[in-house]
Amino acid sequence: MPTVLYKTNNIMKKNPFENDIDRNYLWEMLVNRDIKAFVLQDWNMVKNDFKVEGFMGIDAGKNQNVDNWELKYPNLEAYKNEWLSQASDFSKIELTEDKEEAFHRVTEMLDIEIKEDVALLHKKFSGSFKKVDGQEIPTNWRTLYRCQKIKGTWKIVGFTGYMPL
Repeated sequence: MPTVLYKTNNIMKKNPFENDIDRNYLWEMLVNRDIKAFVLQDWNMVKNDFKVEGFMGIDAGKNQNVDNWELKYPNLEAYKNEWLSQASDFSKIELTEDKEEAFHRVTEMLDIEIKEDVALLHKKFSGSFKKVDGQEIPTNWRTLYRCQKIKGTWKIVGFTGYMPL
């Protein structure tokens, strides 16, 4: 897989895992491809990144109390519908910077634990998007992705998202 560069704050950065095949792939899938697809509202770009059977997503609702977390996405279709809705809503917001660059600026995913053919990825969103009207949209949460290598390709099997930092 080629090294992919992205631009943030006028500084070129690259995938930090260029020498690690698995982490490189996971980073590209859950940072570069995920951001680009979301900004373009193009589910087809990411649909093959998921394992359909048994997928489930938990929404922490930015709440510290795990008793308030909910199984919001019992299947991939439920998550896809929410993802498309959020992408559509985000497309209507006018930011002071390029939307892809804004996502890269607030996104960090350096902690990727791999054991055998499963992985746990810590994706953090820290900072805020600045709107042209002067308001800001805070992004201070994290998502834990669970991935599995299936027939040689990494797939997202589930996640716990919107956990407070």
